[in-house]
Amino acid sequence: MKITIFGATGLVGKQVVRRALAEGYSVLAFGRNIEQFLDLSSRNKNLEVLKGYVFDESEVLTAIKGSDAVISTLGGSFDGKDKTRSLGIKNIVVQMKKAGIKRIIALGGMGLLNDGENGLLMDSPDYPEMYKPVGKEHLQAYQYLAASDLDWTFVCAPDIIDDDANQKYSTKADYLPEPNCFRISSGNLALFMVTELTQNLFVKKKVGISNRL
Repeated sequence: MKITIFGATGLVGKQVVRRALAEGYSVLAFGRNIEQFLDLSSRNKNLEVLKGYVFDESEVLTAIKGSDAVISTLGGSFDGKDKTRSLGIKNIVVQMKKAGIKRIIALGGMGLLNDGENGLLMDSPDYPEMYKPVGKEHLQAYQYLAASDLDWTFVCAPDIIDDDANQKYSTKADYLPEPNCFRISSGNLALFMVTELTQNLFVKKKVGISNRL
């Protein structure tokens, strides 16, 4: 299987690249600052790096042609002014349709999970105000995916900590998982995203995730 990874140089993206390579996949790492992967790509025949801009239609199409699936860990600022998450996903969706690729796993935020009868967590009165601008960006990205005919999975992560995978995490479709400590390691997040590529347990679903206490 060949995977194109967007946001490959970020906290989670780097872990996804390593995990996918460890699983024996062919990986194309896409981003603006891919120099950090050049040495690794020279030593690993399964890794290809491509410098590009996620808003550029032709560069994104080139990145995904020949791939079997896409993983997006696109990030950005928390003030809502950075549209990388939403417009980046929008372009990826359009180019995936052109290339005939169906499977995508994308990273979002915990606020998009359901909150019983109150709608989404980000709409609840006690949801932290500081997370609402980026939550709206995640919502827009999710809406682009949900409106498509792609086989998408939207991973609604809580606070992400820089740590390796220990396989101790919980998941749940649409809602906060139990147990829940409101944080997830970048390694466990990458492990789940790569594993979900073939397990397909959450196709066309949002999924909550958390480290276990």
